[in-house]
Amino acid sequence: MRVRRNKRFHAEIAASALSDIMFFLLLFFLIISTLANPNVIDLMLPKADSNKTTDKAHITISVNADKQYFIDKQQVPFEELESTLMSRIAGSGDNVVIVRLPKDLQVQDMVDILQIGQKNKLKFSIATTK
Repeated sequence: MRVRRNKRFHAEIAASALSDIMFFLLLFFLIISTLANPNVIDLMLPKADSNKTTDKAHITISVNADKQYFIDKQQVPFEELESTLMSRIAGSGDNVVIVRLPKDLQVQDMVDILQIGQKNKLKFSIATTK
């Protein structure tokens, strides 16, 4: 009498290592997504039908609803806005400035900022949402 042995191969996957890898990937993407947004000043931007995006990191001017002015993330009084902006542009060599204004800001406030660009021959672009 012969004894038959079970010679079937059973494939196994070590799932414990996969959960660790998934956790590290999740952590990595969470950290990267917070670093990817350079403008942390929360604004309700105006809407536009067509938006063009840029890959280059330009200097940004942000104005919040309380009329506080920011160059990148640094708060600047309006009286010092032009001098601070020109020193940043001289340091970077980039004359393109992204203007981030809330949608309910008065037109005169926007014109005051755009006049700085006109006077210094800068290229201003207004940030919008779709």
